[in-house]
Amino acid sequence: MKLASERPYANPEAAARKLVELAKSVEAVQDGRIHIEKINAPFLRTLKATGPEFGAGIKHAIEKGWLELHESGTYVRLLTLGDGPPA
Repeated sequence: MKLASERPYANPEAAARKLVELAKSVEAVQDGRIHIEKINAPFLRTLKATGPEFGAGIKHAIEKGWLELHESGTYVRLLTLGDGPPA
């Protein structure tokens, strides 16, 4: 008997793919910047993900070359490097 349902974004790759999808849906501001709260809020509130899932997803997306996180942590940029961003 399973008492807890599986979390869809517990897998860092799934979380990263969803974060990239969210980033693609946001209109970028100056120099392609996407304010982190524009992807953080929908990921946490609408999709009911957790903070650790968000952190693991961002880290995975950076490692794959899909996103670039500014050193201040206030914005990200979509990249076309690495394995290529997910469709």
